[in-house]
Amino acid sequence: MLTTNPFDDDKLREECGIFGIWNAEVAASFVALGLHALQHRGQEAAGVTSYDGMSFHSHRAMGHVAGNFDKDEVIRSLPGRTAIGHVRYSTTGSSAIRNVQPLFAELSEGGFAVAHNGNLSNAMKLRRTLNRRGSIFQSTSDTEVIIHLVATSHYTTSLDKLIDALGQVEGAYSLLVLTEQGLIACRDPLGIRPLVMGRIGESVIFASETVALDVIGARYEREIGPGEMVVVNEEGVRSFRPFAAANPRPCIFEHVYFSRPDSVVDGISVYESRKNIGAELAMEAPVEADLVVPVPDSGVPAAIGYSQKSGLPFELGIIRSHYVGRTFIQPNQEVRHLGVKLKHNANHALIKGKRVVLIDDSIVRGTTSLKIVQMMRDAGAREVHMRIASPPTRHSCFYGVDTPERAKLLAAQMDVEGMTKFINADTLAFISIEGLYRALGESRNPTSPQRCDACFTGDYPTRLTDLTDKKTEESGLALVASR
Repeated sequence: MLTTNPFDDDKLREECGIFGIWNAEVAASFVALGLHALQHRGQEAAGVTSYDGMSFHSHRAMGHVAGNFDKDEVIRSLPGRTAIGHVRYSTTGSSAIRNVQPLFAELSEGGFAVAHNGNLSNAMKLRRTLNRRGSIFQSTSDTEVIIHLVATSHYTTSLDKLIDALGQVEGAYSLLVLTEQGLIACRDPLGIRPLVMGRIGESVIFASETVALDVIGARYEREIGPGEMVVVNEEGVRSFRPFAAANPRPCIFEHVYFSRPDSVVDGISVYESRKNIGAELAMEAPVEADLVVPVPDSGVPAAIGYSQKSGLPFELGIIRSHYVGRTFIQPNQEVRHLGVKLKHNANHALIKGKRVVLIDDSIVRGTTSLKIVQMMRDAGAREVHMRIASPPTRHSCFYGVDTPERAKLLAAQMDVEGMTKFINADTLAFISIEGLYRALGESRNPTSPQRCDACFTGDYPTRLTDLTDKKTEESGLALVASR
């Protein structure tokens, strides 16, 4: 199989998306619509679990929401007025049906379903401990650790068991938990991953992004706060703050790339923040050119901001086809080579003879940028200047983003001059970390950053227990081998 999108393999893959609703007629149908709106956050698999007051019902499948949850018989198999759903990329755990969420287990208190956006940075250590105690895991997902911690907790109520379990984990989590006692929404104390609350009629909704509320006609109510746990059941909506207070560190990359531009994150319009990023980039890295061209689709708002601030015309120099799937069977190597143009193609008549400023959201391995620059040169561009709407990505993410290991990150191996030569651009520039914060209306405090910007700075907001244990183990093995 051939990946027809030449840019798919060189992007930071979004973490996951979650959506849940309490007290709605045919709740699963609302969840399916919400997951459609969150499809950009995970295109590998999708799942929905509902509760009808007596039994839990689940449907999980590999692939997109469309094709798996747009069939009447699937929705009919998910009865009930309460449901949660999940779309995923595999960050921790392999790509397999057993890892598709929501994960479900029958515990002593009854059914327990969980949908998780984020990643636990001490999951492997906890898993080893649980294994030694006799826990038998059915998946390779870090999320299942939470289920086993709940199952083995000595507390009596489901809520207290969940609080006890989450008190033992490190890292990032926005969770939706469905039990016989109600629907629980929870966000980690640092608020690394997003989670919002809304309403439609008498129904209460939770989602990773506000756009999912828009799609079903719900009104946005508020964010779930860092460290907050919200319980919804027949008694109403109750909020708890069971964890020690911490300085919030929401992920800054939500504004750069992950969230849809029509969402509002941290009270800020993502579309406006991306335009502001482009404007800051124009001030920090101006260049004499004829056109500003976005790399579709994620580079579009930043390119608009760059164009407006610089006075250079914004043009669609790369045209994207929206009618091509992610893969295409190639009969031979020649067609394989041509296949990358099925989804993106240069607008030759526009580009020829022009000095082009290309705007993209990030550089990961650099292979994408190399292809784009070459595409512009093949189309006859006189000069190609690359501008990136984020600082250099020099560090891996351990909080739910599928980031390559650091050795494969171009910015971790080269300085900007080396990267410029590698992608064959005339010039290359990134927005500064200070400029990125300014675009969000903030001023970065280097001693206590307001956001998680670890992929740029290496300043991780939590302990990386599993990584530390792995390095210690590798050092020990190397020492033994050297003797």
